[in-house]
Amino acid sequence: MTRARWQRLLVVAALGAIAGWVYAHRGDLDLQALTRAVHRAGPWAPLAFMTLYATATVAFAPGSLLTLAGGALFGPVAGTFYSLTGATIGASGAFLAARYLAADWVRARIGARVEQIVAGVEREDWRFVAFVRLVPLIPFNLLNYALGLTRIRLSRYVIVSYIAMLPATLAYTYLGYAGREAAAGGAGMIKKGLLALALLACVALLPPLIRRLRAARAARSAP
Repeated sequence: MTRARWQRLLVVAALGAIAGWVYAHRGDLDLQALTRAVHRAGPWAPLAFMTLYATATVAFAPGSLLTLAGGALFGPVAGTFYSLTGATIGASGAFLAARYLAADWVRARIGARVEQIVAGVEREDWRFVAFVRLVPLIPFNLLNYALGLTRIRLSRYVIVSYIAMLPATLAYTYLGYAGREAAAGGAGMIKKGLLALALLACVALLPPLIRRLRAARAARSAP
């Protein structure tokens, strides 16, 4: 067996072990435990949070919980930046692992949808990446690996992912921030809660709106 083959097997085994550990401990992943763990890092809390988020993304952990924690820990602006940066680093790690080390494992895990994603990127390039980020056709963590099997450039993948993930990240971060303010009895908590719900509603309305725009665009370009 070649050295490259051994490296691929080790990466796949490591990813499987991490994902298994996260699944086994999923009951221990709660918002209060996360915030306490990050708080203990002191001035290194932002770096610790982004590292945790990136690792969790590679390991198929639920990102929404971490995004809520980011809002509760750092507020709506810094929390959005830290969550988005951590998610993008983790998504890039999964992308690179699929492209160079674990392609067979990814194909086996995702199945026939891989070919649809590959064909979509071949046809539309970065526009398709933006579309599947905004419209959740497959789970976020699986999508990161699936996109590694396409031929899109890493730099373009990172930039488009960062921008397209912003709306949902901002909405969930603000929801975490509003929850912290409500628990603390902060001023204007009703207004902040309503704003959080409005942001979530906007994010929920994005997929059907984007689908309609794509359908209208396809109809205009049809012969």
